[in-house]
Amino acid sequence: MSLSGIFARIVALIGGAALQWRRLQGAAPEPAWGSAPVVPAAKPQGALPTLKMPSARGWRDGQIPTAAPGLKVNAFATGLKHPRWIETLPNGDVLVAESNQVPSPVRNVFGYAMQATMRRASALGVSANRITLLRDSDGDGVAETQQIFMEGLNQPFGMALLGDTFYVGNTDGVVAFPYVAGADRITAPGKKLVSFKPGGHWTRSLLPSPDGRKLYAGVGSLTNIADTGMEAEQGRAAIYELDLASGSSRIFAGGLRNAVGMAWEPTTGVLWTVVNERDGLGDETPPDYLTSVRDGGFYGWPYCYWGQTVDDRVPQDPALVAKAITPDYALGGHTASLGLCWMPAGTLPGFPDGMAIGQHGSWNRSTLSGYKVVFVPFANGRPSGPARDILSGFLAPDEKESYGRPVGVTLGPDGTLLVADDVGDVIWRVTVA
Repeated sequence: MSLSGIFARIVALIGGAALQWRRLQGAAPEPAWGSAPVVPAAKPQGALPTLKMPSARGWRDGQIPTAAPGLKVNAFATGLKHPRWIETLPNGDVLVAESNQVPSPVRNVFGYAMQATMRRASALGVSANRITLLRDSDGDGVAETQQIFMEGLNQPFGMALLGDTFYVGNTDGVVAFPYVAGADRITAPGKKLVSFKPGGHWTRSLLPSPDGRKLYAGVGSLTNIADTGMEAEQGRAAIYELDLASGSSRIFAGGLRNAVGMAWEPTTGVLWTVVNERDGLGDETPPDYLTSVRDGGFYGWPYCYWGQTVDDRVPQDPALVAKAITPDYALGGHTASLGLCWMPAGTLPGFPDGMAIGQHGSWNRSTLSGYKVVFVPFANGRPSGPARDILSGFLAPDEKESYGRPVGVTLGPDGTLLVADDVGDVIWRVTVA
């Protein structure tokens, strides 16, 4: 076993003892979900935050996630390398961004422990830095073609096609490439439209405006709560708006610690996103969330959470706290809700209009959360009821191993739901049973 593996084992033992101690401090809080969640009072975890992640195992032959009643799931593509995000092209091709978090300089013992644990969970390592093309020519729900579409990228994540231009969200900026309809590969050099600071929360999701004139990009924070100061966080924890005609860009909304998936609600034309909140305050404090995004809106990070609840660990800015917008819908503490797409009524039987959400899964809580794909129903442009599972069973019952971890979600070429699983190295396809 490597030194990193030995250290990860030691960390797991220490973390297990810390978990048992914290469990003795009181009953587990109720899950913080919905439009009016009960968010427990913060219990700062100090220099030893709860650190609990399952070891990445992958799926055994024949093993698949658990689909909700009335649904079935099959592997659309296998043998990928850490697939994170999916884009369906107009011609029916499916593109998959394969990338991973890479090690950054370690500042302390906890940082080393975190990296060792993330390696064990397959959440840190070598990044493939490519986009793969999948093609299901015979329409049987399994991609027969699997080939490299682009390579040599820098932690690619978000993708978007507008006309004859293909956009890639690399960790250090958005790049535009020429595209020919039906192309099997892009090799032409790209043009960088905007630069972002890399590292930290490294994913850069992309979403075109409905009229195709603008592109929105999510840029997460460098640290948990501006641990190295706000100067290092300038230009981060935000959603950007890029004007494609003029080439200009601006921050559309801020105070969003790590806004990843984005989607348009079609009846109102409002932008929605899912956000990963801060760590170190308790199992359900604060919850990750789904929210509408206002132009010029500020959502609290790092000064406060779930509206104007102040985080006492952070040097305060009362004027910004007073501006903080309360999110629309809580998704549970530390669920790592990353993927988001609008799912029209009838996409899956028994599911009305709403949002499908890929929950990558927690590390900073005593009982793991997430590790599933959920659905939030909408009515009149707003969340309208409790969330439902679409896919589950990604986590072993004893929480020691994960078979998979869902990330990106989108509608496939046949209108079914596709899910990227970066531990299983699979794209799952969800259909009617």
